[in-house]
Amino acid sequence: MSTEDPFFVVKGEVQKALSRARALFDRWEELLQDGSQVSRDELDWSANELRNCLRAIDWDLEDLSETISIVESNPGKFRLADDELRERRGFVERTRSSVQEMKDQLSSPSAVAQAEKKNREALLTPSGQDKSTGLEAHLVSANSRYIQEQQEQQQLIVEEQDEQLELVSGSIRVLKDMSGRIGNELDEQAVMLGDFGDEMDQTSSRMDSVLKKLEKVSHMTSSEYTHTHTRAHAHTHTHARGLLIGVLCRPLQVGGSGAPSACWSP
Repeated sequence: MSTEDPFFVVKGEVQKALSRARALFDRWEELLQDGSQVSRDELDWSANELRNCLRAIDWDLEDLSETISIVESNPGKFRLADDELRERRGFVERTRSSVQEMKDQLSSPSAVAQAEKKNREALLTPSGQDKSTGLEAHLVSANSRYIQEQQEQQQLIVEEQDEQLELVSGSIRVLKDMSGRIGNELDEQAVMLGDFGDEMDQTSSRMDSVLKKLEKVSHMTSSEYTHTHTRAHAHTHTHARGLLIGVLCRPLQVGGSGAPSACWSP
């Protein structure tokens, strides 16, 4: 998810405000439980600052809750996964619960009674010492801890991203190697197909030559057979004609004289 998402911008502000509220709440509890003399101004200031901080967080949570409802009502436009929406809703609910707990502590009867007791003690034994400096130092320390935690979290995120990038880089190298091997195999197959095509061309040429020779031989054999058959037929016909003429030209015997009477010719 992009860090430019307005939700995460407001979420970061809420986390900072919540960290400050917790620091104020801790200091307020310390003042109530402190057995020594406590300045009324410091106690009132701590309580008022805590209330203001919690009120500001409530407003921010309302804005976040409204944006989540808008996204949920139009999922096709924003295209956020259900897990992401649940995580956002969970952050709002957890933060609101923390804020409500601090509000309840501020307004609890025991806390109110303890605060009134501290105020009466301060009125009976006024002190000009202002302890707000100690409170400010406490807040600065709390903010420093929060900043350090955020820096450590960011460092962990960067390390995780580096690991993911390394995994992606390894996958890219594997895919590149595979594509190179596939390319080499395709080149080898292309050469084999080229050689096979050349052999097919040569075979086709030889087949054409053989077929032409066979056709020529067949034509020559057919012509020789026709010529031989014609000559044999003419010879047979001539021989038969001669025999017939010989028979027909024999002398005809007439009477008993034996003298030839005639020779018939067709």
